[in-house]
Amino acid sequence: MQKLGNSLLTGLFLLCLVQAKSQTIQFEKYTLPNGLKIILHEDHSAPVVAVSALYHVGSKNEDTARTGFAHFFEHLLFEGTDNIKRGEFDKYVSGAGGYSNANTTQDRTFYFELFPSNQVDLGLWLESERMMHAKVEQVGVNTQREVVKEEKRQRIDNRPYGSFITEVLKRAYKVHPYRWFTIGSLEHLNAAKLDEFVQFYKTYYVPNNCVLSIAGDINIPELKKKIEAYFGPIAKGILVMNRPSIKEPPLGGEVRDVIYDNIQLAGVFQAYRAPKQGGNEYYAFNVLSNILSGGESSRMNKVLVDNKQLAAAVQSVPFFNEDDGLFISLGIANVGVNIDTLEKNMDSVINELKNGLVGEREFQKVKNQITTEMVNSKATMAGIAESLANNEVYFGDANLINTELEKYNKVTRQDVLNVAKKYLNKDNRVVLHYLPKEKPTAK
Repeated sequence: MQKLGNSLLTGLFLLCLVQAKSQTIQFEKYTLPNGLKIILHEDHSAPVVAVSALYHVGSKNEDTARTGFAHFFEHLLFEGTDNIKRGEFDKYVSGAGGYSNANTTQDRTFYFELFPSNQVDLGLWLESERMMHAKVEQVGVNTQREVVKEEKRQRIDNRPYGSFITEVLKRAYKVHPYRWFTIGSLEHLNAAKLDEFVQFYKTYYVPNNCVLSIAGDINIPELKKKIEAYFGPIAKGILVMNRPSIKEPPLGGEVRDVIYDNIQLAGVFQAYRAPKQGGNEYYAFNVLSNILSGGESSRMNKVLVDNKQLAAAVQSVPFFNEDDGLFISLGIANVGVNIDTLEKNMDSVINELKNGLVGEREFQKVKNQITTEMVNSKATMAGIAESLANNEVYFGDANLINTELEKYNKVTRQDVLNVAKKYLNKDNRVVLHYLPKEKPTAK
């Protein structure tokens, strides 16, 4: 029976591998004279197109006294342009049957629109307007300050455990700009003058700091002419960009703290210092994360949720960046469970990964999961456009979309054991206990 199970898993893995290789993403990449990088993927399987612009600016590029600017601009650059009235950016998109959004990380800001393919010109115009003619005015700044305040209230202040990443980062990093979260400081945003916002826009939202990635039902020769018309006239940015080269020193010992929050169930949050994205250790860590919490049959879920019923929820999260990142493990205690007991058992599950090789069957199952996830990531034009842009910005290799699976296939059980032993140690982590605030005594 064991041999049959292993054979079945191996067969499924090979099937997924064949599928992944058959989905090779063909693309064309080139650069305009103004420095704008273009990546085009032509796919006529559906009459849709994704138009995206990835700017290589995130929270780590901010001034220490003006944190939150990158995330703020994620909102501000929907305000309007010289040719788009305030509040009408989204109207253009929805009126054409499309959808638009944006997101910001510590390393980059990403804007995208999804359209019927006959609206690709509209996507080009909107993104060129955002790059060349955005209105950075006091009325828009004032409006978006309130938007960001409300977002902070909803996502951090009033969400159970919502502050955990902010609390982790400021303890896990002492000198690197990763020590603040992308939403930054509202006090900094309130104190900033209009000319500071204008300067930030002119510095970072320029063609030579952007990758324009377009995927879908397009004609590349025709589209290249249109891209030249829309983006060619935009001047190259000349202001100096902040590219921090700070190396965070070792943590130097376990950091522990208690956070009192508006929650019902106590929680344990452990953040281990980890390598940056892209290296061999990064891929081994992603495999390790799936072993711990990748599905109902994963180790943390089976031991802590199902068998011992100590936790209502558990998860491990690779929080990796351009520079050294974090590996986060968390557990939300069941009613009546002592938080120290939960932490002790979380440690036990993690320490098992340091005591010996993962079983071959479990290891193969996790590899199958990763293969399936990577196949699925190529299922949408938006996912393809973002992956191409990310890989180009972070690694200078857009073709990683086709070769990354090989890197996972090269991860061995010994590699997983090695990263577990090297990084998952108490002197290399921050531990936060989230506890319910005491209710005020009725008078």
